[in-house]
Amino acid sequence: MFGEQIGILGILVVVIFLLVMAIRIVKEYERGVLFRLGRLVGVRGPGLIFIIPFIDKMVIVPLRIVTFDVPVQEVITRDNVTCKVNAVLYYRVVDSSRAVVNVELYHNATAQLAQTTLRSVVGQAELDELLSERDKLNQQLQEIIDDATDPWGIKVTTVEIKDVILPENMQRVIGRQAEAERRRRSIVIQAEGEKQAAVKLAKAAEILSKQTGGLTLRTLRTASEISAEKSSTLFFPLPMEFGDIFSKFNVSEIARKSEEKGEQIHDIEEDDIGEEIIKDESIEEEEGGDGEPDKE
Repeated sequence: MFGEQIGILGILVVVIFLLVMAIRIVKEYERGVLFRLGRLVGVRGPGLIFIIPFIDKMVIVPLRIVTFDVPVQEVITRDNVTCKVNAVLYYRVVDSSRAVVNVELYHNATAQLAQTTLRSVVGQAELDELLSERDKLNQQLQEIIDDATDPWGIKVTTVEIKDVILPENMQRVIGRQAEAERRRRSIVIQAEGEKQAAVKLAKAAEILSKQTGGLTLRTLRTASEISAEKSSTLFFPLPMEFGDIFSKFNVSEIARKSEEKGEQIHDIEEDDIGEEIIKDESIEEEEGGDGEPDKE
């Protein structure tokens, strides 16, 4: 009787052990790849899964997006600049059976592929392209890695270059280049502003010259602006009627005529001086002829 109880107890222990081995619980974000006697049976889950102990083997594959931080890679760009680049890779498994059957340790394989692709793509780009067109390089990295991992049942969603570490001498060169570019922009903007201001001032001057009393109002406004400042500047405004008086007398014509008269007087004086010199020379020749002794 006691021996039968022990036997029944042993059978119960074996049955419980087999049940424990036969029951598998697969979470919602996981899938179980089932092998029976080494052959692929299919993908199971999620939920409660029963397998045959010692005959079936199940490999659990997570389906959530995996974030992989690509280590820093030292790269030489196409224009022979040495820099260090790191990136981040986001991928997920879309086909659990291919991720288990077609590649060994799909995570390590994807990580190594990301490192080699990063060095290759950055090495084919110039430094300016690496710094300013990072989105283009990210898209290129994503397409290359996704095409390579597609037979493994892996979908690469995003690849982002996180940081580009440059040597100190290159950082100084880029700083000087940026400073020169900013200076050039400031000069161009200042010149453009002066051009626009000149056009506006010319239009304003034309309008003020056509309107009666416009210049007077502008003068009074200038006087009020000067008086508002705390300075020792003396300002003597003259009536605008002085301009009309000078225009009636035609000062420029008077000055021109005075210059012409001065030139004529100067020419007359030169002619008189020339005639006197000629007379003096003739007198000296006559005196010299009378004073010579008779050689005979």
